[in-house]
Amino acid sequence: MKSLVWVLLIVLAGGMLLCSAPTTGSPAGETPPAEPVPPPLDTGLIDQIIGTKGVEQQGQYKASIPQTDLSVSVDRFRIIPPMGLTSWAAFAPAPQGAIVMGDLVLQEDEIKSVEQALIASGLAVSGLHNHFVRDTPKTMFMHIHGVGQLATLARGVRAALDKVKELRQAKGLRAQSSDGVNTTFDPETIDQIVGHKGEMNSGIYKITINRPDVKLMDHGVEVSSFMGFNTWMAFQGTAERASVAGDFAMLEHEVAPVIEALVKNNIEVVAVHNHMTTEKPRIFFLHFWGVGPVEELARGLKTGLEQTGTSGNLTN
Repeated sequence: MKSLVWVLLIVLAGGMLLCSAPTTGSPAGETPPAEPVPPPLDTGLIDQIIGTKGVEQQGQYKASIPQTDLSVSVDRFRIIPPMGLTSWAAFAPAPQGAIVMGDLVLQEDEIKSVEQALIASGLAVSGLHNHFVRDTPKTMFMHIHGVGQLATLARGVRAALDKVKELRQAKGLRAQSSDGVNTTFDPETIDQIVGHKGEMNSGIYKITINRPDVKLMDHGVEVSSFMGFNTWMAFQGTAERASVAGDFAMLEHEVAPVIEALVKNNIEVVAVHNHMTTEKPRIFFLHFWGVGPVEELARGLKTGLEQTGTSGNLTN
């Protein structure tokens, strides 16, 4: 009997020692260690590889390439780079090194070759679609995405841009200077109706609206307005006859109400699609086109904004 008691005491003591042994990981109640902060971007390297000077904002970097070798029109309005005819690539530090997102303006006969250049360079095509209807000549927009070493990503972007240049030169297309478009409406009229201020550039009045109500993440990186997560609208023309083109960034439940609001206000919804494939939460983008009195266009777009988490008052 005594031997049995001793055995039980030994077993109980061993169990207590195991329970009190230290465990790996963070102690109860303590926050686990934060992810290491990725190093800042080498913007000089990006400039050197891509061959153009970009713009930095809060640690992110964007290279923009106006497509001045294209002459595009819609409903007798000239579409110039500030109205959405600009290719761009935006970089941000990421846990894997860096992330790149962008949008390439292409003609239809350029799509296959540019896709091949991107894939061969290790980048992905995350979207391909129109931004306009009745555009002459037809233009398409290819969204790109990549995660990895910064130099590799920049070289992939450069390969795509070089391929576009090669194809355009073979067609006899050359960059041309633009004197802008003739716009005479009062921008403050739009500001007061829409509730946001914009900027005038070469006759295009463009308003860009952030989505601070949504924290959009992709591969551990917060996707900012600077990297393309925004709603924008670009106007040109006169008070009596203006045109507007742009893009709504929407959560899933906002898509149908925004479409309904725009259509009921005589603004065409010309495309609904994704720009990214690995973002959280899921975001849809809607491109629109409208022609009419500038105040009516602004009121229609304000109605669309009211269906999203960004309506706001006189903020950018």
